[in-house]
Amino acid sequence: MLDFLEKELAELARQGLLREVTGARLDLIDVASNDYLAYARTPVSRATLLECEAAEAGAGASRLIHGTTQPHLALEAELASWVGLPSALLFSSGYAANLGLLQALARPGDRVVSDALNHASIIDGCRLARADVAVVPHRDLAAVEGVLAEPAAGARRFVVTESYFSMDGDQADLPGLRRLCDRFGASLLVDEAHALGVFGPEGAGLCRATGVVPDALVGTLGKAIGVHGAFVAGSGELRRWLWNRARSLVFSTASSPLLALIAREQVRRARRDEAGRSRLAQAAAQLRARLRAAGVEAAPGSTGPIVPILLGDNARALRVADALQRDGFRAQAIRPPTVPAGSARLRITVSTALDDATLERLATCLIAACAE
Repeated sequence: MLDFLEKELAELARQGLLREVTGARLDLIDVASNDYLAYARTPVSRATLLECEAAEAGAGASRLIHGTTQPHLALEAELASWVGLPSALLFSSGYAANLGLLQALARPGDRVVSDALNHASIIDGCRLARADVAVVPHRDLAAVEGVLAEPAAGARRFVVTESYFSMDGDQADLPGLRRLCDRFGASLLVDEAHALGVFGPEGAGLCRATGVVPDALVGTLGKAIGVHGAFVAGSGELRRWLWNRARSLVFSTASSPLLALIAREQVRRARRDEAGRSRLAQAAAQLRARLRAAGVEAAPGSTGPIVPILLGDNARALRVADALQRDGFRAQAIRPPTVPAGSARLRITVSTALDDATLERLATCLIAACAE
């Protein structure tokens, strides 16, 4: 019996934490999604449509049984080339990629050092691995060093971080983490979900931008690439190990070959879209400057297209989001458990779809809403 759910839902509503399913409001301007390069709602090319006409609709099985097709392999080769690593392996989602990677690599008794603001998929992957997890303060290299310096006879050690943090819009010190991992013999696992397409040469992410070679890189295809799915990139040995031991891959039907065809085109498009990345950086800087001039500050250390406005109180965050919606913008109030208690915020995301006039109107509306 699930009679308890009515009471639990009422409690969520009382705390201002209840989410409800709402239909897409196409009349609203999107400043909430992760579609940074505005690819998600643009048509695919005629050439790709012709390829799709000859492709199978579905994989029909997991990758290990009968679900591997030529479009999957071609996309994986494109992804590996993009991020500059020897191989890549597709997963159904970023959540599944982080879950499968951590579960397959770490084991009970191993030590995993995880940033306090890492994504829920990383947290759950650490739990599934049943490793000894040390959660360190956000972007605190000294804390990472302290954990790695502790005796850990026979234990393998891993440091896992996002490169561009999804809720705070700040960046990990990847060179610093790489140096610590090399010094203590630890493996560096980097989630580039929100950095790919946005930062680095060819949009290949912050690892490429900083010259850091991770031991494993997680990327997604559902953010700047505008499609769906994810991948883990690394050595050939890593790919083979995940093929055999990543449960979220082994026990899941492979993604559609049609999706793989479209994703490959979108990745190629992102690799050459320097104009889009330049426009995105300029638009984000314009919005931040306009807000700062009016006394509305984004979260400290934030940069790029993720512009978090810290509001603290759940009810206030909902009020500001509602005010923006009345003004024609689709914005999202981010509340616990997505962010820590007391740090509710409006997470504004800039995209190349926003022209200067729209950015100015957004700033004006946001300044007024925050002043209420």
